[in-house]
Amino acid sequence: MPVTPTTPPPALRPYLTARHDLLWNEADAFAAEHVAPRAARMEAAPGRVERKVADLMAARGWFAVTVPAVFGGLNAGHVAKTILIHRIARISAAAAAILQATLIPVGALLHFATYEQRCRWLPRVADGSLLLSIAVTEPRAGGHIGGIETTAERAGSQWVLTGSKIHIGNSHLAGAHLVVARTAETGVSTSQALTAFMVESDRPGLSVPDHRPGLGLHGFSAGRLDLDHVRVPEDNMVGEVGQGLSVAQSSSILYGRPNLAAVSLGIHEAVVATTTARLKTRSRYQGTLSDLPVLRDRVGGMEARLRAGRILAYQAVHLLDQGLPCDADLINAKYLGHQWAAQSAQDAMELHGAHALDGDYLLQRLWRDIQHTYPPAGTGEVQRIRLADAAFDEDHFQWSERLAAEAAWTRPDPTAA
Repeated sequence: MPVTPTTPPPALRPYLTARHDLLWNEADAFAAEHVAPRAARMEAAPGRVERKVADLMAARGWFAVTVPAVFGGLNAGHVAKTILIHRIARISAAAAAILQATLIPVGALLHFATYEQRCRWLPRVADGSLLLSIAVTEPRAGGHIGGIETTAERAGSQWVLTGSKIHIGNSHLAGAHLVVARTAETGVSTSQALTAFMVESDRPGLSVPDHRPGLGLHGFSAGRLDLDHVRVPEDNMVGEVGQGLSVAQSSSILYGRPNLAAVSLGIHEAVVATTTARLKTRSRYQGTLSDLPVLRDRVGGMEARLRAGRILAYQAVHLLDQGLPCDADLINAKYLGHQWAAQSAQDAMELHGAHALDGDYLLQRLWRDIQHTYPPAGTGEVQRIRLADAAFDEDHFQWSERLAAEAAWTRPDPTAA
């Protein structure tokens, strides 16, 4: 997979500024210098959590790419966020996952935390001293937010949290976790039953079992949190009592889905590049495999999906940066971005024949990594149901529209260089 810096495709020009071009080049150079040399090691040692790449990204302020300058952030917006995740994912989806996973709770703080809470948490994210996770998914409920069983009970000026969370991105790197817990009795409407809390990783009663590698994304931790009567102060509550569903859903739609679209896009580009490089150099008959029409037909389909996925990913976050209602566009970018990348990865496996099955060949890693962009932030079935709401003109509530005015002060100047 080529790691030399490239220029953005012309089709993305409507969405990029001169500042974006600089960030694109910076991300490519970073991936070539710091990520590529570590990618093989991350793959060879799946039980090891990659910390150095996280430190290097943190030092550049990338975990605060959407954070306003007043809190020490880059104030660069969602297109810039997509560039960083996309360009790093071309080289290592695991490294990109580390970045995207912290950006989701950052979005929650931007939208729901008080000014004092933002002053407390975001400058530490911006200077690289604090990584975050968002903890919603549970062992029994999975991603069904209404089934959350972790509880938070008020005890004087504190809250006491008890329960377990699983598949928590950056579980072993985060210094604080945004935990969504039940604060009302079972049977109360989910829209009023949940509340979000910041829980520091060193709080007594919070434990993180040893990292267990998954199918792909080796080096990225997505583990379990166990909370045994963990006490947090009142001012660790993010949003109001009963706003936990809103915190989780808005973060998933405005950050989680476009982030995963960017990861899928990076993997997709790597799949196509790896496949064309192989076919161009593999001799067959009087030429190479790339000369065979039946193979060119398959590659043409891969390229068509890649180009469409790229436009979807960037168009959606461009709309978000402009403060326009775009929930369905963000959903669609995540849904089709994964689906198309997964189809191309499967085609690539078949085009490579038995060579694709070699354990140390890049393509096998790409095929495994793309499986990880399907479940988070809503499976394909969930995305299609939400898109059906849009088709029937029933998607009257738009997080992108509701939070646009509140986030306007964080929006980057589109004319900035």
